[in-house]
Amino acid sequence: MSIEIKPSKALDLWRIATVESVRRDSPDLSARQMALMLSVYLTPAPHTVRGLSEALNISKPAITRALDRLSSLGMVKRKVDEDDRRSVLIQRTVKGSVFLHEFGDIIALAGKNAE
Repeated sequence: MSIEIKPSKALDLWRIATVESVRRDSPDLSARQMALMLSVYLTPAPHTVRGLSEALNISKPAITRALDRLSSLGMVKRKVDEDDRRSVLIQRTVKGSVFLHEFGDIIALAGKNAE
């Protein structure tokens, strides 16, 4: 499915969704943290720091810092890979799923109100 939208309209939808998001009592995520959340939740698992670093073209220390914040918020959790104990898997949480579902609702509502 492809939707034609002008860049100015796309930015306005993003603005509306972002403003509504910060008005709610939900975590205020940086663009990097949101990109990481979307990658973990919308792409097939398993996810590792190395894999996320390569997929997002962001350094491993930057991924680790973002994961530290997301973990402290309960949005993701780390688990030692039982197959390779040197590796840590990044897993989804219920809290993170709810957050992204609600954010998706905000974007959908912004799009509906913009019509």
